[in-house]
Amino acid sequence: MKTKAAVLWGTHEDWKIEEVELDDPIAGEVRVKLTASGLCHSDEHFRVGDLIPMEPGGFPFIGGHEGAGVVDEVGPGVTHLKKGDHVVLGFIPACGRCPSCSSGHQNLCDNGATLLTGQMIADGRYRAHVNGKDAGTMCLLGTFSPYVVAHESSVIKIEDDIPLDKAALVGCGVTTGWGSAVYSAEVKAGDTVVVIGIGGIGINAVQGAAMAGAKRVVAIDPVEFKREQAMALGATHAFSSMEEATEPLRELTWGTMAEKAIITVGRIEGAMIGQAMALLAKNGTAVVTGMGDMTASDVTLSLFDLAMMQKRLQGSIFGGANPRSDIPKLLGLYREGQLKLDELITKTYKLEDINQGYADMNAGKNIRGVILYGEDDY
Repeated sequence: MKTKAAVLWGTHEDWKIEEVELDDPIAGEVRVKLTASGLCHSDEHFRVGDLIPMEPGGFPFIGGHEGAGVVDEVGPGVTHLKKGDHVVLGFIPACGRCPSCSSGHQNLCDNGATLLTGQMIADGRYRAHVNGKDAGTMCLLGTFSPYVVAHESSVIKIEDDIPLDKAALVGCGVTTGWGSAVYSAEVKAGDTVVVIGIGGIGINAVQGAAMAGAKRVVAIDPVEFKREQAMALGATHAFSSMEEATEPLRELTWGTMAEKAIITVGRIEGAMIGQAMALLAKNGTAVVTGMGDMTASDVTLSLFDLAMMQKRLQGSIFGGANPRSDIPKLLGLYREGQLKLDELITKTYKLEDINQGYADMNAGKNIRGVILYGEDDY
């Protein structure tokens, strides 16, 4: 079928709306008619060159990995999904059978091996084609298009009453942030938690820490609007920088500092690691969720502080969550009014306005921007 998509033709270029030839789903795949796609910072990392589509893929590249919609067509052999099902696309596939999945770590599923090449799980080929060229899709999804073909391991059925424009955010940002606090940091009741960077992931780390019972949730971001939003969604204190937060944090905790620090900045740099570790108490944990240049390897870190204060440094992808169980669970918390999703969406956009959406994100105007698809998109 013919559809359209926001396509990158190279780094440091704008997204361009192009006509796309989308193949039918083959065995193990479904086609989804999307209602919405989140504008996540991870796609911006590809545009600016922090992340690069890996060989044998490359450009052109269709962005987008947060999507929700309705199953439009089902390929052979798919038994747990049917046409008309409401679904969320998880940016991490979960096969349920590999060593990671079977040991409770679906976020590390072996099916994620080709996420940056765009090669489809079922046969290693491509379903989308632009101007006669194969096009890779972000996280094997490409939700910057009103239709996507995805492997069943990336498609999670949800209840029909959940608003799809809100559900889209749980495919990445919400679950990643919430899980970074609840799973990766293992926030406990009474903890003091610092969240560094209040974007689409950080705001949900704030929610997760508050829901886990943290005594104090300290939000750090240079943008006043984002600090205000953090305070509205569970933070108890807010500061513009780690330096500004240091002495107040010391006073609040009688000198012990924070049990947990979660780094969710839009573009992480190695110097931030040591700064975050310095905010920790003895036996504290720093969680690194934010991304930066994929080739960077230098980190500034006090090895004495790490060893002598018994601190931990923990990486986190998808917040350590399991897509097939945690996406429905979080949507259940939303239904019960415990998890805020409506409040995350600052502004919605048409697909054709995607570059403005990312400009607004980079300017600190949005907590979350969302693309909504309408009848004129299908």
